Amino acid sequence: MPNLPIEDAEALVANALIGSGCAPGNAMSTARALVAAEVDGQAGHGLNRVGSYCAQVKAGKVKGDAQASVERKLPGWFVVDAAHGFAFPAFDLAIDAVSAAAAETGIAAAAVHRSHHCGQAGRHVERLADRGCVAMLFANTPEAMAPWGGSKPLFGTNPIAFAAPRRDEASLVIDLSLSVVARGKVMAASKKGEVIPDGWALDADGKPTTDAKAALAGSMVPMGEAKGAALALMVEVMAAALTGGKFGFEATSFLNAEGGPPDVGQFLLAIDIRATAGEGFLDRMALLTEAMLGQDGVRLPGSSRLAKREAAAKGGIAVSDAVMEELQSLAS
Repeated sequence: MPNLPIEDAEALVANALIGSGCAPGNAMSTARALVAAEVDGQAGHGLNRVGSYCAQVKAGKVKGDAQASVERKLPGWFVVDAAHGFAFPAFDLAIDAVSAAAAETGIAAAAVHRSHHCGQAGRHVERLADRGCVAMLFANTPEAMAPWGGSKPLFGTNPIAFAAPRRDEASLVIDLSLSVVARGKVMAASKKGEVIPDGWALDADGKPTTDAKAALAGSMVPMGEAKGAALALMVEVMAAALTGGKFGFEATSFLNAEGGPPDVGQFLLAIDIRATAGEGFLDRMALLTEAMLGQDGVRLPGSSRLAKREAAAKGGIAVSDAVMEELQSLAS
């Protein structure tokens, strides 16, 4: 497989989006997010998405020329309108707004609406942690998972992400899909013609399947069974009811160009440690992580991304021949 420098990959993805009708600024913000996910090993949120993203821009399901906006409703409350464009330009605005406000008020939140797939959720909260905030993100997605005891998909896989700063170390990042695995991993397996492990998904008849295509037509298995389904319900409330976004069962797919905009929501929360807990927070974080890492075989959640980033910075990212051909075709 060819290796692409990160900057070249970003330019190739941006050109593909621009060629499909996306405004340059929106294209670059989206390209940076997709390539960053690929670098971190999150292929389901990476380059595999480019083809479907471009198709959605061409069909008008995503507004390529959308102008995201942010409105400060209260000292620590922002409403961010993604304007039926890609989520990433809206998140750029939201992260700037809540980090600045949290420095003043201690805590700030943003409700993002008229939004789309937000990609690698952990990357958004990591950006806030790198600015000195403890951060959480709740994001709902189109229906992919049934309520516990049911058979019809109703909730999305609904990721939750958390990040916290550490002194002189990379931020702690926790990024969880509330299905056993993120649906993007099933999508990536389907695109490669690979089978998926047993226990990931059910087919349209509610039976366990290892066929990725059948899984996409069926439903994902919730992480922790009934507990995971309850958490998915909580995310629907936080990310959709609170922001005015559509619930998972109302939203159109992120994966194809059919129908109108998905119109989902995201809720972003930031707590500035300098305005609240001060240096004591970093002391307590150091004690906690040292206690964990003092045990053999323990690593911090999300830590594998750091080695992958270092390797990509030196040698670029490996891109399959099929994906490379698709990217070059779209970019030209």
